[in-house]
Amino acid sequence: MSEVSIAPDPLFQTVRKVIIETLDLPGPAQRFTPESGLFGEIPELDSMGVVLLLTALEDRFDIQLSDDEIDAEWFATFGTVTEFIRVRT
Repeated sequence: MSEVSIAPDPLFQTVRKVIIETLDLPGPAQRFTPESGLFGEIPELDSMGVVLLLTALEDRFDIQLSDDEIDAEWFATFGTVTEFIRVRT
């Protein structure tokens, strides 16, 4: 019986890279999965971190985010940020 490997999600990998670089998170990128917590779990994601991250995401994905689109639940995990971007690109 052969193992089935799941292809990595390129959007997740890009979003993860933006988050790690913007917040200057230590350690290998692979330690952050779609389920890895962000808001409330990573001290670097404070109010200034959110602003920096939103700006970086807008620049990287060439999107404009309005204040009414922003909700703390979108920043719960790396995966929720990815889905937030996926529906806007």
